[in-house]
Amino acid sequence: MPLVSTKEMFAKAYNGGYAVGAFNVNNMEIVQGITEAAGELKSPVILQVSKGARAYANHTYLVKLVEAAVIENPEIPIALHLDHGDTFELCKSCIDGGFTSVMIDASSKSFDENIALTRKVVEYAHDHGVVVEAELGTLAGVEDEVSVEHGHESYTRPEEVEEFVSRTGCDSLAIAIGTSHGAYKFKASQCTRNADGILVPPPLRFDVLKECIKRLPGFPIVLHGSSSVPQEFVKMVNQYGGNMPDAIGIPEDQLREAAKLAVCKINIDSDIRLAMTGNIRKYFAEHPDHFDPRQYLKPARQAVKDMVAHKIVHVLGSDGKA
Repeated sequence: MPLVSTKEMFAKAYNGGYAVGAFNVNNMEIVQGITEAAGELKSPVILQVSKGARAYANHTYLVKLVEAAVIENPEIPIALHLDHGDTFELCKSCIDGGFTSVMIDASSKSFDENIALTRKVVEYAHDHGVVVEAELGTLAGVEDEVSVEHGHESYTRPEEVEEFVSRTGCDSLAIAIGTSHGAYKFKASQCTRNADGILVPPPLRFDVLKECIKRLPGFPIVLHGSSSVPQEFVKMVNQYGGNMPDAIGIPEDQLREAAKLAVCKINIDSDIRLAMTGNIRKYFAEHPDHFDPRQYLKPARQAVKDMVAHKIVHVLGSDGKA
């Protein structure tokens, strides 16, 4: 099947009590690992491209890689999504360039400015058969060119969501309930430590999520910054020369609970980066004489596939939903 919109994906996910994984892509190995896992598990999947990814790999290369994945996986729905578009021009470029979904992130602006810019993108996107994700509230952390210092984040205000969706016409809404971008999602002072000395992050604000659901019945909600930063990969990175003290993510059981509610899209990026980097560092340490990129990128690609398969089954619940 050709690239699809997320509209039908989200309707099925909402009614089925699962979420669709939105995985950031930057190169061939990442695209292959994600879609091979989704194909084998018969899961819908969203491949998302950030502004930074376009600057790194070039729009055309990324689109063609995704088109190749569609050809190789004809039995699963695949959407191509712009992650954190920050201008109308960027969103328009992706809409014109073959994306089936775009996000306009004007969450750093005032409420009325956010509405105005989001509405402008929605009007253009809908005229071209493309759906739009918007954002209310801001997440802390760093991801590509998105950077918000801890202490400057803000939870979504449920009393604003109805007016925002009504005035913008957006198709899905990213909300802030305590997730955060990057591998360092929380300061140590925000967390407790378990018996092993591992940081335990504060719980997600399910009260905010449930109030948003109450005010937007049937409407798809999105969670950004939802990597769980598996400690086995943090340990692997550190063991083989890395330096990532106190990297901590969102507990997977909380994400699974959110997926059973109205959260139809969960964004995952840092976990893929960690799995790849840990395995590449390990390979270099064990094979110092090797220099062929295919040698170390092969286990890195397998690590991506294994990570995505785990997320599909144990976090998203989207296996068998293609």
